[in-house]
This record gives sequence, structure tokens and C-alpha cells, in this order.
Amino acid sequence: MWYFAWILGVALACALGVINALWFESVECRHDVEEE
Repeated sequence: MWYFAWILGVALACALGVINALWFESVECRHDVEEE
């Protein structure tokens, strides 16, 4: 059953990485709009 927890952990890490990248892009885009 360890593999279930391992896959869950890897999936969570990947999801956090994707969410972090999307959030960073969103902040950068908002920053560019505010400057104009």
C-alpha cells in the first residue's frame, strides 16, 4: 500500500508545481497591466 501514498505524494507535488507556476504568471501579468 506504500505505492498509493507515494503516487499521491508525487501527484500532489506536481499539482503544487503547476499551481505555483500559474500563480506566478498571473502575478506577473497583473503587474504588467498595472504599470501601463
